[in-house]
Amino acid sequence: MRHFGHIAPEVRQRLFHREPGAFGADSAPYLLAPALGGTLYSPATRPRLADDILKQAGRGVTSMVLCLEDSIDDADVAAAEENLVRQFADLVERGVEPPLLFIRVRVAEQIPDLVRRIGPGIRLLSGFVLPKFTEERGVPFLEALIEAEGGTPEGRKLFAMPVLESPELLHLESRAETLAGIARTVDKYRDRVLALRLGVTDFCSAYGLRRPPDMTAYDVQIVASVIADVVNVLGRADGTGFTVTGPVWEYFRVQERMFKPQLRRSPFLEGRADELRQALIEHDMDGLLREIELDRANGLLGKTCIHPSHVLPVHALSVVSHEEFSDAEDILRPERGGGGVLRSSYTNKMNEVKPHRAWAERTLRRAEVFGVAKEDVGFVELLAAGIPG
Repeated sequence: MRHFGHIAPEVRQRLFHREPGAFGADSAPYLLAPALGGTLYSPATRPRLADDILKQAGRGVTSMVLCLEDSIDDADVAAAEENLVRQFADLVERGVEPPLLFIRVRVAEQIPDLVRRIGPGIRLLSGFVLPKFTEERGVPFLEALIEAEGGTPEGRKLFAMPVLESPELLHLESRAETLAGIARTVDKYRDRVLALRLGVTDFCSAYGLRRPPDMTAYDVQIVASVIADVVNVLGRADGTGFTVTGPVWEYFRVQERMFKPQLRRSPFLEGRADELRQALIEHDMDGLLREIELDRANGLLGKTCIHPSHVLPVHALSVVSHEEFSDAEDILRPERGGGGVLRSSYTNKMNEVKPHRAWAERTLRRAEVFGVAKEDVGFVELLAAGIPG
């Protein structure tokens, strides 16, 4: 699979200076983690879940979480597990490659049990999402994951995505100790941990807060402080860090059909960029777009999505601009190994080789999976092209 693989090849050629690269469940973790993009959550109780999964794959979704935790009622867990077993069997029968699939469990014991019950369909599963992760609660989940791998065909590797959402992480008096414990745990099981996910809704819940649609997570200071500390400890660019994904955006009042006619009016968008950007703002996408930009500025990559209309904006804003790509390539040229300062190719900024090296390396990894836009192509053009006709 590849990002923007659902649009026609000739359209990709018009949009991309370097097209997004292919990846799959067996790709190296360093490539797979940034490739997650907008990860779409779906309750595991949905009766036509296999249909939903393949439909979303056709709309550009490349990773999904099938949730047995907060998105379903406590009384529905057993039925949801049975539904997952049936839906994976259905997917196997269809013989079509789905997005990267993960199951969000409640307790560690569900992991080996589900692996056993899903049987041959486990080849379509990339791993498990582990809720309310701390050192104490996380180790049993990770050990269960390793145990479950032994029962998979040919020892299939399964990844873990811990969710950082516990009160111990939020509360100031326990945050440092909790972060240190999480860091010890994920480092010990580094080859199993694909990415770390932030559960900002739970953080807000602890204080009876809910951000309105015109505010981002970074406007809620108690949440912003946790994000900063998580990135500080777990998102470092020195080889010890992990991919940390952005928090969920809760609002989906406006469906894409409300701005789709304006976006699709001209396939080439000639002279319409400003109008189309204004359409997005007027249709309440502004908060989501600002939060995606702030995610990346604060060291996060990818995002938890609870509505399909959120996924494409995440992907469109993850494409590396031609300017970013030019800067990154200039910084990483072999002859620049000794450091120094150089004017950017766009002649609008200073590129300092040593301090900007980690940024450049991270940018080129993102370019591998999301591609590089042509010089005159921006977010609106990428979004418009990606909306299914």
